[in-house]
Amino acid sequence: MSDSHTAQTAQTEALDLEIASATERVRWAYQSYGDKLVLTTSFGVQSAVMLHLVTTQIPQIPVIFVDTGYLFPATYTFAAELTARLQLNLKTYIPLQTAAQQEALHGKLWEQGLEGLERYNHINKVEPMNRAVKELGATAWLSGLRRTQSSSRGERKVIEKQNKITKIYPIIDWNDRDVYTYLTENDLPYHPLWDQGYVSVGDWHSTKKLGEGMTEEETRFGGLKRECGLHEVTGGSDFQI
Repeated sequence: MSDSHTAQTAQTEALDLEIASATERVRWAYQSYGDKLVLTTSFGVQSAVMLHLVTTQIPQIPVIFVDTGYLFPATYTFAAELTARLQLNLKTYIPLQTAAQQEALHGKLWEQGLEGLERYNHINKVEPMNRAVKELGATAWLSGLRRTQSSSRGERKVIEKQNKITKIYPIIDWNDRDVYTYLTENDLPYHPLWDQGYVSVGDWHSTKKLGEGMTEEETRFGGLKRECGLHEVTGGSDFQI
């Protein structure tokens, strides 16, 4: 092992991730995991923050986008614009069954209570993500989760182990003002539906505007289940990697 590599390893190990900046956390993740590191995006309301923050430091990082087949048309437009602008190394993964096949075989799973929603999430989100991680050989995953997004995320650490993969959350301690400031300073857009009252944008059938009979936290997770299986690190996590 070279002296420079030893010094770099010592430097990253000495970094306290809980008090480090978002930029330092991204740099640490890349120094620690190299080409085994991936970034995920949903092209949601504030996705431009992580996409810009990470790719300015790691331009060719694989960006995993799980397309459920139930996204808003505006999400696809937003994705295309950000992909071109930031020159993303985008890796799109889709479910093994199309939306039409799923509804023919299972009906509208999102209308079938918690059990149906869990099955929906596994088919449309968890399985494609598992497949992406395997195919890309990833051992670490950068995600834009923030503690202020929900009570279930309030105790998250900057870095967590989920089965066989390490997850790093560079902006875990950011609030909405931090997000706004970053977007403004870097001339980055919110999702187009933000101006129509959506504080979170996921699948069209489960996304509500703030004030449509749901709290802000419920609009983020569809009202029934606060996590989709990708970010449940204990208990019945459906994410197998």
